[in-house]
Amino acid sequence: MRRKIPSLQALACFDAAARHESYTRAAQELALTQSAVSRQLGALEEFLGIALFRRTRHGVALTPEGADYARQIAPRLQALERDTLDAMSRQGTAGSIALAAVPTFATRWLMPRLPRLNAQHPELVVHIETRTRPFLFADTGLDAALYSGTPEQVANWAGTRATALIEEEVVPVCAPALLGGRRRLQPAELTGLPLLQQSTRPEAWRQWFDVMQVDAPLALSGPRYELYSLTAAAAAEGLGLALVPRLLIEPELARGELVVACPRPLKSGRSYWLVLPERGPERPALTRFAAWLQQQARA
Repeated sequence: MRRKIPSLQALACFDAAARHESYTRAAQELALTQSAVSRQLGALEEFLGIALFRRTRHGVALTPEGADYARQIAPRLQALERDTLDAMSRQGTAGSIALAAVPTFATRWLMPRLPRLNAQHPELVVHIETRTRPFLFADTGLDAALYSGTPEQVANWAGTRATALIEEEVVPVCAPALLGGRRRLQPAELTGLPLLQQSTRPEAWRQWFDVMQVDAPLALSGPRYELYSLTAAAAAEGLGLALVPRLLIEPELARGELVVACPRPLKSGRSYWLVLPERGPERPALTRFAAWLQQQARA
């Protein structure tokens, strides 16, 4: 049975015109003439049997039906483009891997090691997008995830199996100037300095002070940042003390932009995990990538 689907060219014209609410700007984006865009949209409206745009003094505007259709069409066109680019990227390779990863770990730990993967497995192509929370693999088309969490959180991720890669250990760091000429501080001395908070770990500083047996009434106070990369950047600018995993700030420590304020690291109870769907066909590319990741974590 023939599908009731308009032409892709018409949908592309509609998507561009809907975003700009302008035939002229849509034509410029698509490298078409304005009359060609107008013809495509006229044919689409005839196909659908509804008006998608209305004329205004300044050009065109979406009708309510057009706005609703645009909201439905845009993500489908984006998904089709992603699928097409993914298929194109597999040319001449034995397989590709769609990987979700927590942002800072992907940037600071995984990315510097990818040249080694290319050297050892040039046949592999790894696509990366950031995710910070569990998701359903069946709904995404993703093959694997690099996730940060506690064993309990990983165990509650339905339909997956996980392998621990690296246990997370956090350490207090700051810009050298914040120490006022001292090389390091005692845990109690940190309570008098501004603390930078991680919004995804709101109890981190309190846990650290509790383990150090230090009373810190302001352990929950201070500006909050969503990503470790932001927290580390704020610390390097002298805004306060950051409690971050050392493995994510090695470059800043090596350059002297950050220093360890108090050499009392703390195991956070979290780890970085490789998470895979519990069921699914065994893919050689994914097996090789998983083995490589585990080897890098051990190293």
